[in-house]
Amino acid sequence: MTITHDTMSVETVLHAVRQLGPSILDRAGEIETARRVPPDLIEELRAAGCFRLVRPTTHGGLEASIADAMRALESLARADASVAWTVMIGAGSWIDLAHLPRATFDALYATNPDAITAGVFNPTASITWEDGGYQVTGRWSFASGCEHADVIFGNGVEGMVDGMPQLRGAVFAPDDVTIEDTWSVSGLCGTGSHHIRADGVIVPAERTYDPVGGEPCIDALIVRLPPPAVFSLVMASVALGIAQGALDDITVLASDKVPLLSPVTLGANPLFQFDLAVADTDLRAARSLLYEEAARIWATAAAGDPPTMEQRAQGRASAVWAVDRATSVVTAAYRAGGGSSLYAACPLQRRLRDIYALGQHFIVRRDTLVTAGAILAGQDVQLMVF
Repeated sequence: MTITHDTMSVETVLHAVRQLGPSILDRAGEIETARRVPPDLIEELRAAGCFRLVRPTTHGGLEASIADAMRALESLARADASVAWTVMIGAGSWIDLAHLPRATFDALYATNPDAITAGVFNPTASITWEDGGYQVTGRWSFASGCEHADVIFGNGVEGMVDGMPQLRGAVFAPDDVTIEDTWSVSGLCGTGSHHIRADGVIVPAERTYDPVGGEPCIDALIVRLPPPAVFSLVMASVALGIAQGALDDITVLASDKVPLLSPVTLGANPLFQFDLAVADTDLRAARSLLYEEAARIWATAAAGDPPTMEQRAQGRASAVWAVDRATSVVTAAYRAGGGSSLYAACPLQRRLRDIYALGQHFIVRRDTLVTAGAILAGQDVQLMVF
């Protein structure tokens, strides 16, 4: 079936993603070597509807639930983590721009629901008022997917009030920023997460926004929720996909591999069978919890209620725990592969590097559990975002 914009739905996107899986898996080495998702594959993902999946229906999107977005990302990550990460950022980071003036948001997305967004929350720039706009000078790291983005944003510090930095975000055209080729890394190599730089760029006031306050310019369920709550869940779903891919890999390897001095294949080894059952159970438990949290927070948004701090704490903790479980699963699969896992041709070594790279992101790092635990313990926690 040929998918057109008129026939596209959440279900057709999920189906298309599953259909793309085998070809993405075949190109994993190419993606890693190129350090970005190839342009032709970006266009396939765009045509499949990946970048409009969570966009509001008012702007041509499908307004999928968090759980459906997670399903798409998990499926992509099962084939290749860098592709899933690139789609996650390109399709979802527009959420950070929901505090733009409505006319500006419309100009960016109303006529291009497949527009790809890239940007960085970390406010590593200065932004000062000049006649007619704001002058932005700064450099941002980890701008995933910046090489093929239609919209790029970055946050900066506008000034200090009572000892607290006052942030302002700015939206750039791709030609406004310089991409520095810095993405030579050990994991998630294909995400093209280079540094970007703005050198005294003048940005009109209407293309700037308050990244931590104010009312969103659109009414969509996903923007009723705190961005960290959303991104922690979808990021953890990428980890689940990596882990499922690792179990796929080791199961195939175990059917033929005969370990040194063993009379049987790895798959016939009782200890391997035990470890595989534990890993599979751990992964299914993590998946069950993560999707339960996604359904719960989505229902809260649908009811028109803000999530409580306890809900936020439990959701963030669940995401961190799921990433931790997924990391254990990938590590177990890699170890089970023995010497075979060391070779560049073996996907298990890439899965291992990717899952550990993902776990370094601040939104799913284990110290998040300290804050979550403090909230659950009834302590007064003062945070800019959580």
